[in-house]
Amino acid sequence: MGKATGFMEIDRLEREYEPVEDRIKHFKEFLIPLDPEKVSAQGARCMDCGIPYCHQGCPVNNLIPDWNDMIYHGKWREALDLLHSTNNFPEFTGRICPAPCESSCTLNITDNPVAIKTIECSVVDRGWSEGWIKPELPIKHSDKKVAVIGSGPSGLACAQQLARAGHSVVVFEKNERIGGLLRIGIPDFKMEKTLIDRRMAQMQSEGVEFRTNSYIGKNISIEKLMNDFDAVAFCGGSETPRDLPVSGRQLKGVHFAMEFLSQQNDRVSGKIVDKDVEIIAKGKKVLVIGGGDTGSDCVGTSNRQGAMSVTQLELLDQPPEKENKALTWPNWPMKLRTSSSHQEGCERNWSVLTKSFEGNNGNVNKLNCVNVEWYKDSNGRMKMVEVEGSEFSFQADLVLLAMGFVHPIHEGLINDLKVNLTPAGNIDANEAKYQTSIEKFFAAGDSRRGQSLVVWAIKEGRQCAHSIDNFLMGSSELPR
Repeated sequence: MGKATGFMEIDRLEREYEPVEDRIKHFKEFLIPLDPEKVSAQGARCMDCGIPYCHQGCPVNNLIPDWNDMIYHGKWREALDLLHSTNNFPEFTGRICPAPCESSCTLNITDNPVAIKTIECSVVDRGWSEGWIKPELPIKHSDKKVAVIGSGPSGLACAQQLARAGHSVVVFEKNERIGGLLRIGIPDFKMEKTLIDRRMAQMQSEGVEFRTNSYIGKNISIEKLMNDFDAVAFCGGSETPRDLPVSGRQLKGVHFAMEFLSQQNDRVSGKIVDKDVEIIAKGKKVLVIGGGDTGSDCVGTSNRQGAMSVTQLELLDQPPEKENKALTWPNWPMKLRTSSSHQEGCERNWSVLTKSFEGNNGNVNKLNCVNVEWYKDSNGRMKMVEVEGSEFSFQADLVLLAMGFVHPIHEGLINDLKVNLTPAGNIDANEAKYQTSIEKFFAAGDSRRGQSLVVWAIKEGRQCAHSIDNFLMGSSELPR
């Protein structure tokens, strides 16, 4: 490494946030970038590890020590090229990835990992501002046509890789706009949608065709796709939300989180939301059920809309504030994580089970709950039991169900194809070939592995593209 003692001489430094009182007044990104000199200094903190565990922690296997060293030596453009060699969209992951690479960093043993996520985002953002990122055209074109269903991160990565291999690629998106969950689910204050737009422009210059309002299995038949294309990649995501089938679920004011989040993203984009179906938190007591990233996004959005109060419930026990490094490192640890949205105002509750909803004139106004305790059974499986006499209630005008997603939508395309599914309801396709039980039909991303991170979706899209290229041509030079 260029600075062998950097990790001893330089303190960890990350991007800062705008003050809470300022950022909750808008839906724009609120990260304050580091100066290039400070970013270079952070690159100098990367150790000359015998085994770079950050490679293991990063799903796309980013060459982190290499581009950290390049940044330290001022080789920003070379670092960008190396970053792009494993990740098509580092500006996405540099904003919304939870950075498992940093948990795996050797310096995380002392809770001071290299600021990998900050460096990654700084490199790609500078690449865009300097005009270094341009379309990458294939050297030669094939006569093969590939359809990609879904334009989330796995679909975009798959499409871009296949276009660069010389194939004709068409991306079919059922919604009005390209981007999948990145577009309709991730709030703009975490990732502004201009980032998707400029990647779309790059991909279109590389030959990718985008077709919106194209719902395969509804207004476009799967038979037509199978006849018109040499291969089909299903990257539709895991979109069936986990429901809460308790008494009172039908009351007005109880909604799935994605219904709420997508409406706000529509507003930010300039789209008018129909007043008859509008979901708004302004002046309401908001209760978010689910403690993951989607729940956190609901908290941040509710505060920006002017909620009277925001409360978040989690079924599981509160995790420890600090992990036991001897038992967890370099793996992703289970510990208490407080997001920027939580810092903006939220009461958090753990070990809470919702028993029923109550309402007035058809509108929800109360949640009836009970505390639970978790234990391991004789087989080592976690079980829960209600705590006798711990019943209590919350007042709420708006309830948002953010309990995750169970599997891709089966109605229509998947049922019509009769493709094999896993016991969990995901499309059955192994990681070696990403090929389903139907020869020319491939699957990648959340629809195959279940709900996961954006960085996993990008990796699966890239690997699926490699498999499709190999299927079409007999071999492939695309990286896996």
